Amino acid sequence: MDELYALRPMQREDLAMVSLLDQLSFTEPWPKNTFAYELTTNYSICQVAVEQSGNVVGAIVVWLVVDEAHVATIAVHPDHRQKGIGAALLATALLIASYRGATSSLLEVRVSNLAAIKLYERFGYKTDGVRRNYYQDNQEDALLMTLPNLDRDILRNFLPPNCVSMDMMR
Repeated sequence: MDELYALRPMQREDLAMVSLLDQLSFTEPWPKNTFAYELTTNYSICQVAVEQSGNVVGAIVVWLVVDEAHVATIAVHPDHRQKGIGAALLATALLIASYRGATSSLLEVRVSNLAAIKLYERFGYKTDGVRRNYYQDNQEDALLMTLPNLDRDILRNFLPPNCVSMDMMR
């Protein structure tokens, strides 16, 4: 990442920008109230990447289900992709999940989303199966990917040195 970004918990004040980011990133964005709901649950880990100007340029929601961290959504603004923001968001959310008891992670990703698949593979996710016709907009298949071990040392390696991450893990 060339610029300095802060990673921090998503707040109500971020919801408009997070919703816009979701609309820019996905053909099936979440309904507007969904992110607000996620902020109210005990099982959701909601993080954002924020530029120095205060603009939200990335967001992630991870659901903690017993001992699994389910990556529900992750998005980076199109103008800020390929800068390590997605990796930093994913690493931060998975670290938080690990400190809350998660030992593994899973997610679904469009088979056509090669950039996301490449990111997940860098983290060690493996494809376990295919969910046929998973996406309603075009009946595209989803890969089911799992990361069997949330190794905190490996996850910390995905946090770039010029990325400020609030230490919420302890």
